[in-house]
Amino acid sequence: MLYHLAGNLIPYFGPFRLFQSYTVLIVLALYAAFFASVLLLPKLYRLLPHDRGREFTLNAEAAKGKPTGSGCVFISLFVCICFLLIPLTRLQTVILLLTWLTMLTGFLDDRSAVSWGEYRKALLDLVVCVAAAIFLYGYLSQTTADGKVHLWLPFISGTVAVPPWLYIIIATVLLWASINTTNCTDGVDGLSSTLVLVGLITMGAIFYFVLGHREIASYLLVPHLAAGANWAVMTFALAGALMGYLWHNAFPSHVLMGDAGSRALGFYIGVCVMVSGNPFLIFATSSIIFVNGGLGLLKVFLMRFCKMKVFSTIRFPLHDHMRHNHNWSPTQVLLKFLIMQVLITLAVIGLFFKVR
Repeated sequence: MLYHLAGNLIPYFGPFRLFQSYTVLIVLALYAAFFASVLLLPKLYRLLPHDRGREFTLNAEAAKGKPTGSGCVFISLFVCICFLLIPLTRLQTVILLLTWLTMLTGFLDDRSAVSWGEYRKALLDLVVCVAAAIFLYGYLSQTTADGKVHLWLPFISGTVAVPPWLYIIIATVLLWASINTTNCTDGVDGLSSTLVLVGLITMGAIFYFVLGHREIASYLLVPHLAAGANWAVMTFALAGALMGYLWHNAFPSHVLMGDAGSRALGFYIGVCVMVSGNPFLIFATSSIIFVNGGLGLLKVFLMRFCKMKVFSTIRFPLHDHMRHNHNWSPTQVLLKFLIMQVLITLAVIGLFFKVR
């Protein structure tokens, strides 16, 4: 809205052209989302459901009684700011609505007196992920000359055309895994939000400085993403909203994001990776999240459906193992996991963009 409004006002006051600069929009979106989240969250604590009692940290205050489900606040702020500031494409509009819908399903579970259960939530996640995968393929295929979606893969200088059925399967699996592993990582104050923040900043920078820049993309032998700057503004807007939440969630936390936040964040990160055209970038954004939560999901799946016992001596999510078996404090868990993710992110980006 602001982008188009500025275009109409430029003839009357030249400086309005600044609001059509994506650099300015990134700054506005990030700061607006941050301050709105910081200021509004405490005022809405009384309206949020309260945690039912899972302990989040060892030898620290239990989470019971803390307001939870605050993802409904900062995700809604993120969506509103995107609609206000950015000239959205049809795909981006759909993704924002699906992100909000993912938040809503998580929030309804947060406020429910009885948990919805694993299978019900998994089915809802699957529906959202399949819908997103279909929209992604349908829109992205319209932006190419041959009507096909092309992926650029590690260590290959060209691109690979992917048939619709395979793309939809890849996107669905990646989105579903991202939602659930991010949700599983939400167990230590500030851990999930900090790791996701690294992923958001990484993808925002890739969208704006690499994929969205025709000359740089050509130099690095990766496809140019025409809407890269738009995706960058959206991604930094969510980063700002998440920073505002983290301001109140830093140990010891005053509020929890609940499924409303973690599931929506996982979904959006997965979408960003698929939009980038390289599914393997998930390692740059979410390696520690996948190891921390994904191995636990794999363990449960193998035990429940295949009667196979693996990782029997390891507690999952992995942050629980480090706290209980290695006596890491919540701060140590956060900082060490963060350091590992930053190291992996830098290595993956260097390999994927230069070794081609």
